[in-house]
Amino acid sequence: MKGFEPIQFEHLVYMENMQEVLAEVDQILRLVFPDFDPGPLHGIYENVLKLFEGQWPGYQKCNTQYHDLKHTLDCFLAMARLIHGGSVDGIETGEHKAHLGLVSSLMHDTGYIQPVNDMAGTGAKYTLVHIERSIGFLENYFAQNGFSREDFYLCRNCLKCTGLDVKIDQIDFSSREDEILGKMLGTADLLGQMASPRYLEKLPALFSEFIEGGVGGIGDELDFLEHTIQFWEITQKRFMMDLGHVDALMQHHFRVRWGIDRNLYREAIERHIRYLDYLLKNFRTNYHEYLGRDGWMKLPFPPCH
Repeated sequence: MKGFEPIQFEHLVYMENMQEVLAEVDQILRLVFPDFDPGPLHGIYENVLKLFEGQWPGYQKCNTQYHDLKHTLDCFLAMARLIHGGSVDGIETGEHKAHLGLVSSLMHDTGYIQPVNDMAGTGAKYTLVHIERSIGFLENYFAQNGFSREDFYLCRNCLKCTGLDVKIDQIDFSSREDEILGKMLGTADLLGQMASPRYLEKLPALFSEFIEGGVGGIGDELDFLEHTIQFWEITQKRFMMDLGHVDALMQHHFRVRWGIDRNLYREAIERHIRYLDYLLKNFRTNYHEYLGRDGWMKLPFPPCH
C-alpha cells in the first residue's frame, strides 16, 4: 500500500531489544571515535535501565506509558545518529562531550520517576516540572559519580533544550560545540518519539499524561489528536528556527552507516501525520481501532493520498 510501508529504520535496528540499541550506539560511536571506550557509557546505560525498572534506591518503577524507557532509548539512539551525522558534516563535538550528550539523552526524562514515598497518582503529574526534576537527578548522580561541575553544566543545558517553550538562545552555553549538542538533544527528543512505530498508538497515553500533569488548552482526546497534526508543523519550524536545523544531519548518518541517502526519521513522521489526518477525517467515531502499528491493515478501504 503505497505511502504506508513499515518504518524502515525499524528494520535496521530492532528497537524493542535494549541491548541491540546499545550495540548500535557502540557501532555508531566507533565510526566517529575509533578508540572510543564504551565502558563508562555502558555503566550509565545500565543504571538508567535500573531506574526505569524500579531497581534504583529511593525510586519506584517508571509508570508513565508515553514517557517510558522505550522513549528514552529512542532518544538515545537518535542522539547518537545526530552526533555521527554531524561528524560526517564536519561538526566535531569531541569524544568527551559526545559522551556527555549521550548521557544527557539517557537522563532527560528521569524527572518522571516517582520517589518511593510518593504514592499519589503517576509520574505524569510532574509533566510541567519534569525537566527541573531531571536536572536534579542528574546533578545528584554526577556528584556521586565523579563528574565535574563543567560536565554537569553542559548536560543541564542540554536537558533544558528539550523544553518546548524554552528559548534556546537564552541558554548560557559555554561554547558553540555545547550549543550544538543541546540542539541535537532537543531534536533527538522530538524525532525519537514522533518517528517511533508506537507513536500513534501511544498518543492517548500522552493525552492522559497531560491531563494528570495539568497541561491546559488541549481539549478532549479528539481535539488533542487533531492538534498533533498542527504540532508537526510547529515542530518543523522549531527545527529550523530554534534547533539549528540539525535534524538534517540524520540523512548524513543513514547515507554513511547504511547506504541510504534519506532522512528516515522525517519520512516516518510524515507517514504518521498523513495516516492520522486520514483517520480523523474518515473514522472519527472509532479511530482507536486503527491507531496501532498495523492499524492501516484493518481499514475497510485503502487510505487516500
